[in-house]
Amino acid sequence: MDKLLRNKKAIVLFVAPAFILFTLVLFIPILQSVYYSFCDYDALTPPKWVGLDNYVKLLTKDKTMKIALKNSVFFMIFSCISQLIMGLVLAGFLTNIRKGRNLFKNIYYLPCVLSSAALGLLWMFVFTPKLGINAMLTSFGVFSDPTEGPLWLMDIKGYIILPMWVIAFVALWQYVGQSMMLYMAQISGISNDLYEASYIDGCGKGKSFIYITLPLIRPMVATAMSLNAIGSLKFFDLIYNMTEGGPNHRTEVLATHLYEQGFKYFKYGYASAIGVVLLVLCLLMTFLINKFVKMDNYEM
Repeated sequence: MDKLLRNKKAIVLFVAPAFILFTLVLFIPILQSVYYSFCDYDALTPPKWVGLDNYVKLLTKDKTMKIALKNSVFFMIFSCISQLIMGLVLAGFLTNIRKGRNLFKNIYYLPCVLSSAALGLLWMFVFTPKLGINAMLTSFGVFSDPTEGPLWLMDIKGYIILPMWVIAFVALWQYVGQSMMLYMAQISGISNDLYEASYIDGCGKGKSFIYITLPLIRPMVATAMSLNAIGSLKFFDLIYNMTEGGPNHRTEVLATHLYEQGFKYFKYGYASAIGVVLLVLCLLMTFLINKFVKMDNYEM
């Protein structure tokens, strides 16, 4: 193995396929998007250089962009906090049970592997005023008619409107299993000797979780938060299938606004500018999380 690692030709041979694939699939498209973001481009005519016009319009004249940015930031904050808390609670709970652990792990993780597009359609019907939750509550006598219930996906009152809260909770239900599995994988690597020593010193399971488990899984917390932040900022399919950005663009996020501008109105230059803003936000959040969430490594 040492001889192989010293062989530069072998290193290049093994690294080259992944590097070429990464360049073709990711790096070149990013550079193209950055270039198109400075152009007026509709894919039918050659790109026309307009400088910062797309960004000026995006940040000063586009009211939908302000709504999309606000919703994306809300969605990111809600996802990071809720999935951190719920993921840790579920991981701690399942780690300490013996019977049925695999069953509950599969139940909580199952929504992660299902299609977000299909789940979006499913939850859209669940929250339709004349169907789903309202109809069930009507059958129990809570309402005399399903239309008297909350307009789950159409109420536009408040700074953060009800549909965004509904979508955020659906996303939490779908993806909390991913955070749970990451935390459980890290917890399983902690030596039982540490817990036994803490029990001898008089610590209960609660204090052991706070003073042993949480510090030792901090690197995984940073990783999970980075994944949650990036995933929530570029979230698209669930929102699009539940509301399509409506009503009146009030549930737009950056990804849905990008899709609308690029694939409905064929403003590829303007859509590329939205994509660049989204990329910068993802990189910024990853940097901030890695900066402020300490990732000390401990011997376990």
